[in-house]
Amino acid sequence: MMGFSFAVSFGSEIVLTRTTHQTRLINSTTHHKNNNTLAFNFSNHKDIHTPIFVSKQESIQFDDRKSPNQVKEEINQCYELINRLGRGIVYLGSSRMDSTHSHYVQAQHLAKEIASLLECTTWSGAGPGLMDAVTQGALLAGKPVGGFKIGREAGEWTSSNFHPYLPAENYLTCRFFSARKHGLVDAVVRNNPLDKTAVVALPGGIGTLDEMFEMLALIQLERIGSKHPVPFLLMNYDSFYSKLLDFLDVCEDWGTVSKGEVASLWKVCNSNSEALAYLADFYRISSGDTSQKNETKLHSTHDLIS
Repeated sequence: MMGFSFAVSFGSEIVLTRTTHQTRLINSTTHHKNNNTLAFNFSNHKDIHTPIFVSKQESIQFDDRKSPNQVKEEINQCYELINRLGRGIVYLGSSRMDSTHSHYVQAQHLAKEIASLLECTTWSGAGPGLMDAVTQGALLAGKPVGGFKIGREAGEWTSSNFHPYLPAENYLTCRFFSARKHGLVDAVVRNNPLDKTAVVALPGGIGTLDEMFEMLALIQLERIGSKHPVPFLLMNYDSFYSKLLDFLDVCEDWGTVSKGEVASLWKVCNSNSEALAYLADFYRISSGDTSQKNETKLHSTHDLIS
């Protein structure tokens, strides 16, 4: 067994010594007057002590930690951006899929159709891959686009703080993931029943899963800060998320989540048409309303040509 000698300092340092011999409790205390240290010896052997010095001044310096204030400032910047552009659809997804990937094409079409259907702002990570796809799609629909970028992205825009074509006032490059997540969550809050927002999770990797499950947990625990329900769509293109869904079924079998709990929190969609139909039903948008919008767009286009 190990033997320990504990030294309690009355000065500016804490001295902790460790021994390696078998110990036996001895009711003896030794006062070392030279270094103002009170030592409790629990070993009856001659021990070899290895002192470990921890300076109190160096161990706790909370005043030197500036990041909390910086995170708070960045969160406020996210909120200001949302207030200017409006809440709407938040897309989560891979930054690695280029424009030749079938999921890129599908995501672009989806973002264009949802922006037209709900007439709201599109929010994304303002990066490459599927984030670029939804940005392009919303711009094609003529609707506002905002983004919360991070300084380092996987893919072609690595370590870039700038977006190649979005106006600088439409996105924010975040230093802190926590601030960025606050922005993504706040962008889908519905405090008015007329607000139309949603979370759309496209195929993605670790970052996408992190954001997806954090937002799902906030919805599950009713901590997302929204007075009204926020629809959450999981886009299962080409069965991308099928094995994840199987795993969640296993979680139900083990009892780590309740039966039907996860299914009640989101809508799994295998196609864009299924997603659009779900959102139209959720927000009670009839096909007649959609036709009216398309007809108005045609008239507007005709007037411009004339």
